Amino acid sequence: MLTLALLSVALVASPSDSVIRRGDAVPAGKATPLASVLASPTRYLETPVLIEGVIVKNCTSKGCWMQVAPAKDAPGVRVTFKDYKFFIPLNSAGKKFRAIGITTMKVHSAKDTQHLVDEGATLKRNSDGTSTEIGFEAAGVEIF
Repeated sequence: MLTLALLSVALVASPSDSVIRRGDAVPAGKATPLASVLASPTRYLETPVLIEGVIVKNCTSKGCWMQVAPAKDAPGVRVTFKDYKFFIPLNSAGKKFRAIGITTMKVHSAKDTQHLVDEGATLKRNSDGTSTEIGFEAAGVEIF
């Protein structure tokens, strides 16, 4: 009975908006606007950058990527996780995030493009079915 009472108190006392952390620690500080990253992606290919915004979509199979933007209806990027080391909850869409990582540019084969679209990713296809994607490889993520 005492255990049940303590568990009830712990559940009531714990905040419902706690931060979910995955990967490396995300530093405090001002984030680089995603619009700046999208406007000049090559500037951020080698140097880690802190970004933040809202998770618009995420992989619904494993939580192995998330589509993020500065705001719900704004253009954004698909975020993958460095070395496939961590995943995010499958119900992350609609939540805010902060991430540290590098910008990526990758050409996906037509088959990989279709696979990503089938999982819910938003990609602009090239005329041959491939896609060139400006993305983000996160070493660490906070979701709140």
